[in-house]
Amino acid sequence: MIAFAITGASFFQYVVALVLFLLMIAFEALNTAIEEIVDRVSPEISEMGKNAKDLGSLACLCMILANGGYVAYVVVFSHFIGV
Repeated sequence: MIAFAITGASFFQYVVALVLFLLMIAFEALNTAIEEIVDRVSPEISEMGKNAKDLGSLACLCMILANGGYVAYVVVFSHFIGV
């Protein structure tokens, strides 16, 4: 957010960044719920449980990349390069 303030981001850009951040928190919570359920239902190591946990982690990674990509776009491309 400091980089947004330095580059003079618009209100809309702040709102989009906030929505993406809240979505990332929601995905992290869902991933934690998936991991807890898998551990409760199937305490032994299973391929299906591993896949469920891996896919939940992939969803979180995608949201982290979306957040990082948007921040990079706003800070670097839209203000320094003028795209």
